Amino acid sequence: MSELTKLTIAEARDGMAKGAFTAVELTQAHLTAMEAARALNAYITETPEVALARAGESQARIEVGKAGPMEGIPVGIKDLFCTEGVKTTAGSNILGNFVPPYESFVSRKLKDAGAVMLGKTNLDEFAMGSSNETSASGSCVSPWTRTGDDTKLVPGGSSGGSASAVAARIAMAATGTDTGGSIRQPAAFCGIVGLKPTYGRCSRWGIVAFASSLDQAGPMTRTVGDAAIMLRAMAGHDPMDSTSAPVEVPNFEAALTGDIRGLKIGLPKEYRPEGLDPEIAALWDRGAEMLKDAGAEVVEVSLPHTKYALATYYIIAPAEASSNLARYDGVRYGLRVDGDSLNDMYCKTRAAGFGEEVRRRILVGTYALSAGYYDAYYLKAQKVRALIAEDFKTAFKTVDAILTPTTPTAAFGLGEEVSDPVTMYLNDVFTVPTSLAGLPGLSVPVGLSSTGLPLGLQLVGRYFDEETVLNVGSVLEKAAGFSAVPKGLEG
Repeated sequence: MSELTKLTIAEARDGMAKGAFTAVELTQAHLTAMEAARALNAYITETPEVALARAGESQARIEVGKAGPMEGIPVGIKDLFCTEGVKTTAGSNILGNFVPPYESFVSRKLKDAGAVMLGKTNLDEFAMGSSNETSASGSCVSPWTRTGDDTKLVPGGSSGGSASAVAARIAMAATGTDTGGSIRQPAAFCGIVGLKPTYGRCSRWGIVAFASSLDQAGPMTRTVGDAAIMLRAMAGHDPMDSTSAPVEVPNFEAALTGDIRGLKIGLPKEYRPEGLDPEIAALWDRGAEMLKDAGAEVVEVSLPHTKYALATYYIIAPAEASSNLARYDGVRYGLRVDGDSLNDMYCKTRAAGFGEEVRRRILVGTYALSAGYYDAYYLKAQKVRALIAEDFKTAFKTVDAILTPTTPTAAFGLGEEVSDPVTMYLNDVFTVPTSLAGLPGLSVPVGLSSTGLPLGLQLVGRYFDEETVLNVGSVLEKAAGFSAVPKGLEG
């Protein structure tokens, strides 16, 4: 049964169709693996009863030839997606006992496609973090370790639980959300594939909001082909979300032709700053050579406003967080700490309910939005954001996709960077510009560091051109031949 957890979505789909095993057997194999891997703390809430019930329903549909595109596939749902009747905490004490009476658009789409929910995966509180160490449910741990060193490593964040679960074979795939890199960075740290679609490709309705102009749901899988299958099931226009784009959802899997001859791939010169880790630089060069060998033309491009991206992001995102998190006041739902007055209740509830990083970002965001500083900070940041987006538009006049590193380093140890917020924010240096521009970005595992940890490269594409990004990603994946797995999962 344990062999079933090593299958890809495509392999499992074909196996169930042929009757080699049932959806219930596939789900049970994952539930058994989850029990053995609880030390990773990848799940906040496990839902075995829900999983087995849905698996039974899936098997019935498979047997009568009515299987959906994700039929019987066991997945983890990031605990930022509201799930009807199942606790949704956003990794925060303030929502510690919140049970939504409704289902998010994305998780409902996956359910309708036949996906089986194994549980709700761990995350940084309200998706604010790059290491999954700010969760009120405790830190999630990566299944990877350095060669000859058993130090516990972070899985990245904020979608660390999803990345850890997929890498550890305790979910076949998982949902993530990406605001500034929260799908791509943990995917790179854990040696899996992570796709942030174009802003508006997947509805935000029913996802606990962090920064509304940046948040985007996406798939986290073990192969590019699986990401294509899952994205098709997740995407679609939603009239409940005003930012959901009314565009057709293509067959992303059919776009994986493996032919990239004649495509132009851009390498932004600004992504090679002085002091860039030599291992990351060498990986980037190797990835570019792989694409050249496959028939693509590699050219240098310029994204001149890249150097302002992190500062811009850490004004806009906290400002929007300050506004979004104002709703958690102890009045309507979630935690309430009584006080001597209404104002005292607000203060005590939010002080007890929010963790240090969330409080930090609320304070920064509130300051940036205040009357005396709105023009100096928030308005200026929005103008710079427009310039960053324009840089990409200019680059895409001459190239079809852009190749960059995903992260500046491999995964780091638990507690190594959490005390220094600036160092932590620098983990998103290569992913934030793509988010600010609203473009699709795909992280593909390409190699191992000298310490035996996964390293990823990022592909960025034009608006709503996930097809090209995924196709180039599949070529890079095949050329890299990344087959390493965490210790204990070999064979």
